[in-house]
Amino acid sequence: MRALTNEKASGLPAGRILKYYLYKATKGVEFYRPIMYLFFLAQGLSFTEIAILEVIYNLTTLLGEIPTGYIGDRIGRRQSLLVGTTLITVTLVGIGFADSFLPLAGLYVLWSMGYNFRSGSEDAWLYDTLSDEDSTDNFAHIRGRGEAVSMAVGVGAAVLGGYLGSIDLSYPWFVAAGVTGMGIIVLLTLDEPESFEQEESDELSLRQTVGIVSDVLGHPTLRAFLLYYYVLYAAVSYLVFIFFQPVFQTVVLDFGVSQSLVESLLGWFYAAYSLVGALLSYYTGAIKRVVGLQTWFVVLPFAVGTTLVAMYFVPILALPTFLLIRGLSDVTRSLAGQYINDRIDSLGRATVLSAMAMVSGLAVIPFQLGSGLISDTVSPLFALGVGGIVLLIGSTVILLWETPVTDEQPDTRSGGRHQEEQV
Repeated sequence: MRALTNEKASGLPAGRILKYYLYKATKGVEFYRPIMYLFFLAQGLSFTEIAILEVIYNLTTLLGEIPTGYIGDRIGRRQSLLVGTTLITVTLVGIGFADSFLPLAGLYVLWSMGYNFRSGSEDAWLYDTLSDEDSTDNFAHIRGRGEAVSMAVGVGAAVLGGYLGSIDLSYPWFVAAGVTGMGIIVLLTLDEPESFEQEESDELSLRQTVGIVSDVLGHPTLRAFLLYYYVLYAAVSYLVFIFFQPVFQTVVLDFGVSQSLVESLLGWFYAAYSLVGALLSYYTGAIKRVVGLQTWFVVLPFAVGTTLVAMYFVPILALPTFLLIRGLSDVTRSLAGQYINDRIDSLGRATVLSAMAMVSGLAVIPFQLGSGLISDTVSPLFALGVGGIVLLIGSTVILLWETPVTDEQPDTRSGGRHQEEQV
């Protein structure tokens, strides 16, 4: 409540931001996340098949991100969020009933499409809403608070999901669907930002959209950052979420924990790292001011890469490593969103942000396939260690080539690109 009061006093659109926080609270992923991959393994899937599911998800992202972003720019941010949230709700119910690879593969296509509709439009709605009040500098701050709300709710959801999973691994999916569906009600109360409505987005042509995306992806201040964060770091850190559960299971069983307690312990562990993530996300704005974007993004890949390599040799390090990576992920995503949004215009914003997600989805595919094969051949710990080495080497090469992040503010406040760079 204090945060909302401060935002109101600062001239921020407190009513709309409160609704944004409510929407973030309905992201029910923590219900199923503690048991997600154990559920897939229980349906008889191998690590390779799980990796193929993730590839299907990312191929759908690759093919669908820009079209859904374009649709979001045409029909509006809220409408796009409504479509995406509805698709995700239906998909979660379907996964709870699925019992083999083929139906899960089809559901993964729908799941990815749902997030395609939400990925660019969510940040675009928030940034344009803040633009209405000349408060875009607060994007990372507000987005971080939103993630904190989502993860704070996720603390209890993870514990409940773990216990539900110990009864039946399908139950957490059904509960998550119900909570996610509540987001539809919240979204129906949102208004489109005035800055978006003034852009005459209904006249945005597909050719113009492609030009906007090409211009942004080739921009000198963004191309290195795209490779550094959206390609390399995002791809390696994504592997952590795939292999966390089997690694956790291996580590705790080696310490003599009963198999029957694994699901509930996973729930408590997910609650712990949701709490860590919520606390860090709450202070995203302070981190941006004190640490700075450049320092954060230069240090982060090396810290993560080193811990991934170290935990292969000392498996118990996997637990604090997962806490570290999960806790930092949402803060990093908010800071990346601030950096990108400051450097693009409102017209085509959702498409550009979707293009970033598309590139990230494409880059992660070889990592997923390779890590799945390595995990089946050696172990998930070894696959993550290899990922850490790739992250360390790749980050070093990019830094030697070009500085990916600068703390300097863009020349234009609302759009980010120089005025003479017309699309």
